[in-house]
Amino acid sequence: MKYLAGAGLALLLLGACAGSAPSDPDPAEEETSTVGFTNPVVDRDFPDPAVIEADGGYYAYATNSRLGNVPAMTSSDLVTWEPAGDAMPVLAPWVTGGRTWAPEIAVHAPDRYVLYYTALGTASGRQCVGVAVASSPAGPFVDESAEPLICQADEGGSIDASPFTDADGTRYLLWKNDGNAIGVDTWLYAQPLAPDGLSLVGEPVRLMKQDQPWEGNLVEAPFLWLRDGTYYLFYSANAYDTAAYAVGYAVCDGPLGPCHKPADEPILVSSDDAAGPGHCVLVEKDGRTWMVHHAWPPESVGSALPGRTMWLTEVTWSGGVPVLDGPRASVDVVP
Repeated sequence: MKYLAGAGLALLLLGACAGSAPSDPDPAEEETSTVGFTNPVVDRDFPDPAVIEADGGYYAYATNSRLGNVPAMTSSDLVTWEPAGDAMPVLAPWVTGGRTWAPEIAVHAPDRYVLYYTALGTASGRQCVGVAVASSPAGPFVDESAEPLICQADEGGSIDASPFTDADGTRYLLWKNDGNAIGVDTWLYAQPLAPDGLSLVGEPVRLMKQDQPWEGNLVEAPFLWLRDGTYYLFYSANAYDTAAYAVGYAVCDGPLGPCHKPADEPILVSSDDAAGPGHCVLVEKDGRTWMVHHAWPPESVGSALPGRTMWLTEVTWSGGVPVLDGPRASVDVVP
């Protein structure tokens, strides 16, 4: 290799002596060159990720792991992430530790953040939804409640709570009854929240359940997104620890429905680079929409290590239909 490098240098010097000069870069080639990033953006176990924009950057939160009850990370660009500790180091009185899942956060003010999370209810023995508050996106989030916010024990429990703020400022909470835990239907629910986000008002509404072959025995992980007056309900379905897990969507008349599924196939499925993508949120940055989701390495689906890592897949829109090209390990554009 050293000889070849030396020969190449000699030829270059001979060319220079003969009066030749290096040509200028082709402007067309410069214009077509791209700068992208590599997935996963978090290559450690970071399942059920949720991302918010706060403090001039971004915060991500995940299901419990060795990093804590609610592991948190920070980023300035959605691509490079640094650990930010455990956002909820002390659990609520109603909780038995070890199964703190799927945290999502509603931003109420620069000094008020409301966390919705799933945990094991000691009294019910089922997964239930709780609510906690912090003055910083890094926490500590505190829930001093004696009881969970939602716990549909007779429907298998309640998981995957996701807050949504409508265009008029009205707040809602979406979640799933954990029916697959007891062999009954899984429904995605929605209900209005009080303005402070700490209690529910009115009655819960059933939006949709598993009714398509690809969904298997369950739907879960709802995330509502408003775009150009249309309410898109993204959700995950099938078994989370298999390559069949995927993301679908429905279109709703409003946060309380009714909702319908325009397609009978998912919009984000396993690829050569990632398996079982799911549990998503959407983030807008510089005019682009990105889906944040987890996925398994294809060769270790269901394995504890490295577990479900965090990915970014761009969402584009074609005639009002969300389109995703991925998951891909190499992405040509940056958020």
